[in-house]
Amino acid sequence: MSLEVAIEKLDGNTAVVTVSGPLSLGTKLKVLDAQLQQLASDGVSRMVLDLTDCPYMDSSGLGILVYTRGSLHSSNGVLRLCGVNDRISTLLKLTKMDALLAWDGDRTASIAALG
Repeated sequence: MSLEVAIEKLDGNTAVVTVSGPLSLGTKLKVLDAQLQQLASDGVSRMVLDLTDCPYMDSSGLGILVYTRGSLHSSNGVLRLCGVNDRISTLLKLTKMDALLAWDGDRTASIAALG
């Protein structure tokens, strides 16, 4: 399965990024990273990453999420995840990244949590 990304801008500073496919090395991860960083440099400071159709991620994918969260946080922005499955949830808890990366059950809840 290949990595596919859809970006929906809700307003000038809010975007929902939907990921379909694994967040792992060798699955166009650099393209996703470039897209996320471009959104941040274009003024998006509130971002939801929808992982509903993401079956798993490895350390490379996790690194992208942490880096994106840091980029947004340094400019008073926020990143929220939604649609996190059990496999990804376990990875986040195992690596203690659940304390850094907030997630919600679905896209609507994440958008609401952005404030």
